[in-house]
Amino acid sequence: MEQASNPLEILQRKGWTLPPAPAPAGLYQPSVRQGQTVYISGMLPLWEGQLQQTGSIDDSDVEEGREAARFCLRNALAVLQKEAGEDFGQLEQILFLQGYVWGVEGFSRSPEILNAASEMLNEAFGERGRHARAAVSVNGLPKEASVEISLIAALR
Repeated sequence: MEQASNPLEILQRKGWTLPPAPAPAGLYQPSVRQGQTVYISGMLPLWEGQLQQTGSIDDSDVEEGREAARFCLRNALAVLQKEAGEDFGQLEQILFLQGYVWGVEGFSRSPEILNAASEMLNEAFGERGRHARAAVSVNGLPKEASVEISLIAALR
C-alpha cells in the first residue's frame, strides 16, 4: 500500500479522476459537517450525469459491481473534497464506509464488490483511508442503481 502524501495524484495515476461533486437529487445535503465529523450522503455510480450500472447483480456481474463501487466512491470523494480542501489536507481519517449492493435473491458477495472502494481508499490515503465498513445486499436502490455508497470522515 502506497503512503499517501498526495491522494489526488495517487488516484489519477490509477486512472481514478474525481468528477465535480454531484448535486443532490432530493431534499438532502450532499454532506453535513458536525464538528470534525463529515457525513457524506449515499452516492450512486454516476459519471457525467449518467448511471454507469443499473439493475441487480449476480455472481456473473461481480467485476461490473466493483467498477460501480469505484464510481460511487469517486462521487463521495468529490463531495468530501469540498469539506476537506482541494488536496484533502484537512482529512484526518475515513471512519466508515457503508455500501449497498442490489443483489439477486441470495446474493452474498456484496463485501467483495465493496472491497473495490475500500482498496481505493487504502491506496489513496494510506493509514488515513483505513475504515470500518458495512456491506449490505438489498433488493433495490434509487434510480435502479446497482451500488450505493456513503462515507463518514473525520477532519482536523
